[in-house]
Parts: sequence; structure tokens; C-alpha cells
Amino acid sequence: MESCCSINTTEAAARAACPKCGRPGRTVERVTLKALLHSKALARLEGAAHRFCPTPDCPIVYFGSAEIFGREDLAVPVFQKEPAGDRTVCYCFGITESEIGREVAEHGQSTASERVGVLVKMDRCACELRNPQGSCCLGNIAAVMRALLAEDLGSRPELAVRTAG
Repeated sequence: MESCCSINTTEAAARAACPKCGRPGRTVERVTLKALLHSKALARLEGAAHRFCPTPDCPIVYFGSAEIFGREDLAVPVFQKEPAGDRTVCYCFGITESEIGREVAEHGQSTASERVGVLVKMDRCACELRNPQGSCCLGNIAAVMRALLAEDLGSRPELAVRTAG
């Protein structure tokens, strides 16, 4: 008999491509799904191997060999699936896209990456339980920063000249 803390290691791996959009999914641990699925969705959880679909316009969040889970099945909004603006970027420490944007507007930069990096080194993160992608948010913070800088460069050409040299 399988306990709640074990998985069937003989199960075949989840298919690599999302059944809806066809793009490759990232492997995600079962504990992530168990932590973030609503109770009715959790009751449908079958396999041990699942993948996360990061495609923004795809309705599927997780897929495995036997089932799929969409945005409506999760207890939290998914950064990659939400429109830009006020998305949660770091689920462990509550950092939002708008907070990063305010920092950049007021100070020309954000300290979000550094703050999260320090807390990660102190082993205070719980990415596998809180972040729907099941991994660290630093990549999401970097993506938000790139988008903000590209937006800023587009609206302020003088910065492009300064940063290009």
C-alpha cells in the first residue's frame, strides 16, 4: 500500500509535451500539485510524474500520463498564465510585479533578486510547495526586470544610448 508520502517509482514518466499547446513541459514534483490543487482536483490526482506547462495562453497548468489540471484547479494564480501587471512573482515572499515596477520607477532598479537570494541561502523558501512551477522564482523576477527595462528603453530612447555604450 502506498502512503501519502511515497510515490510509485515504477510509473512511466509524464509525456513531455503539453497535450493542448504541444510545447515541452517542465517536470514538477508531486508535492507541488498536492500543495496547490483545490480539494476536488487533488482527488483526481493519479500519477506520480507531472509536468508544468509555462505557455501563457494555454489553459493547462499541469499534465501527466492520466490527467490534466487547469488554472481553475489551483488555489493560487499562476505567474506565467496571468496578464502582466500585478502578478505574484515570488510566492514564498509575496513579491509582486507591481512592487518590482514601483522600485524600478522610484530607484531605477529593484532589489527583489538580492532579497530573495539572501532568503534562499538562509533556507527560508518553499518553492516546491508555494510556486506553481515548483521551482525558484528568480527566473520570473529576471523576466519581469527584462520586460520593465525593455519598456523603459522603448519609452526613453536616451537610456538606450547610455546603456549601449
